[in-house]
Amino acid sequence: MFTGLIQGVGQVVEQEKRGGDTRLVIDCGDADLGTIAVGDSIAISGVCLTATEIDGHCFAADVSKETLKLTTLGNFVVGTRVNLEPPLRAGDALGGHMVAGHVDGLGVVEELHADARSWRLSFSVPKPLARYLASKGSIAVDGISLTINEVDDRRFGVNIIPHTMSHTSLGDRRIGDHVNIEVDLVARYLARIAGYE
Repeated sequence: MFTGLIQGVGQVVEQEKRGGDTRLVIDCGDADLGTIAVGDSIAISGVCLTATEIDGHCFAADVSKETLKLTTLGNFVVGTRVNLEPPLRAGDALGGHMVAGHVDGLGVVEELHADARSWRLSFSVPKPLARYLASKGSIAVDGISLTINEVDDRRFGVNIIPHTMSHTSLGDRRIGDHVNIEVDLVARYLARIAGYE
């Protein structure tokens, strides 16, 4: 379980195809990921993976064929910057919202423009995810906990403060780029209880 509060931006330094799967090596740079050990979960741009090796500031993770198909990780190349978050531990502050690291689908950056010192971004999502969007609700975009400002059918808009823009990979995004979307866990369970799934 995660909070969507990114602890640092890392970079893909190795990408090795292995029988349909991929092994990624991520350099954490200055990110303090605490006491991550082999076997621990870590969110990479919103995707929960398992650290399989640790070497200094770098860790390796295996990415399954299914994850490569359903997330942006299939498009990663050496040099891709990624958002990093260690798992939530008992007693940690929950400053964002509950994020599982299970990507629901790919969104597309539709608009991006400056708004005073902040940035306004809008994203479109696949039609099945639109029912989970709510104004002032929570959503994770590439693992970042964000508040939805407005919703228009399959599109939603967010406001990004300068700190978030400069301390996550959102600063790298351009119109047309794909992003990992995880809808709010509460919205997903409420839809299931109400019989919408």
